[in-house]
Amino acid sequence: MLAALAAVAPGQPLREGLERIREAGLGALIVVSDDPAVLAICSGGFLLDAAFTPQRLSELAKMDGAIILANDASRIARANVHLVPDPTVPTSETGTRHRTAERVARSLGVPVTSVSESRDAITVYLEDEQRPLVPSSMLLARANQALQTLEQYRKRLDATSAELAALEVEDLVTLRDAVSLLQRAEMVRRIAEEIEVAIIELGTDGRLVRLQLEELLGGATDDLRLVLRDYLRDDADWGLDDAIDVLDSFRDEELLDLRLVASRMRLAGVSADLDESLEPRGYRLLARVPRLPEPLVERIVDRFGFLQKVLRATPQEIAEVAGLDESRARAIKESLGRLAETSILDHYA
Repeated sequence: MLAALAAVAPGQPLREGLERIREAGLGALIVVSDDPAVLAICSGGFLLDAAFTPQRLSELAKMDGAIILANDASRIARANVHLVPDPTVPTSETGTRHRTAERVARSLGVPVTSVSESRDAITVYLEDEQRPLVPSSMLLARANQALQTLEQYRKRLDATSAELAALEVEDLVTLRDAVSLLQRAEMVRRIAEEIEVAIIELGTDGRLVRLQLEELLGGATDDLRLVLRDYLRDDADWGLDDAIDVLDSFRDEELLDLRLVASRMRLAGVSADLDESLEPRGYRLLARVPRLPEPLVERIVDRFGFLQKVLRATPQEIAEVAGLDESRARAIKESLGRLAETSILDHYA
C-alpha cells in the first residue's frame, strides 16, 4: 500500500491526472497493472499502448469503463474497459465503481484507484486495504502535530538514556531501567513510522517534514538495538531480531506495562522482577567512543564480557584485543573515562 500511495503522491504524474479528473467532476476507475490476470477480467474497450500523460488520463476518463495502466504507470494500456471481477469476492462498498475497485484489488492484489464524482473523493484499494487520498494541507497539519509529539518523546528518551548510562557506569542497573529505555525507544520508533507514512503520502510536499524527522530520530533506533545487545539473555533460540519482532508486536497499551514487556523480552534477568540487578555487556557505552568501529566493539565485548571489566581494564589489557595497539587502547580508555565521568555528572546535576 505504501508503494501504491507513493505512486499517487503529490508531484507524481498519476496524481496530477487524478486531480484533473476530480476537478472536472468526473469519475474514473484506474487499475495500475496490465498483467495477464488483469487482462483476463477485461471485456470490451480498446487497446491504446500510449505513453502516460495526465492530460490523456483525464480525457479518457470522460468515457465510461476502466482505464488499465502499465505496472509502473508509464503507459496507458487500455481504456473504456468493462471489468468483470469474481462476484463472490466480498465488498463493503455500495457504488458500482467502488465495488468493482475493491473486488479487483482483493482478488488480484493489484492497486486500483477510484475517483468518485458524487463524493468528490479519490480512494486507493489494494488487497484488503483502502486509503482515501487526503489533501496535502490536512496531511501537513497531522505530520506537524506528530512531529511535536515525537519531539517530546525524544526528549524523554534522551533523559532515560542518559540516566541508564550513569547507572551502567556505577553498576546499579535494574531490569526496570533497561525496560524503560526499550519502552521509550519503541514509542519513538512507532511515532516516527506514522510520520514516514505521511511523508510518503505527501510526496514532494513532504521534503521539509522528512528533514525534521531525520533530525529528531537520529540515533534512536541504534539505541534500541544496543540496549537489547547489552541485556538480552544468552540463548541459542533467541536473538536480536526475535526480540525486536516481539517488541514490535506489543499493542500500545501493552507497551506501557513494564512487567509484561520484561517477561516477554528475555532480558538478562531470569525473572520479571523489575528490581532485579542487571549487568550490561558494554555495547552502548563503547558505541559512544569516537572512531571506534563496530567490529572492534564486538572484539572488546567478546574479550571482557561485561562493561565493568572493560572500565577496570588497563590500556595494556585492552591492547590485547586483536586490531588494537597500546596507543589506541589508551585513547579508548581515556574516552571511556570521560564518558563515565560525564554520565555521572549529568545524572546527579
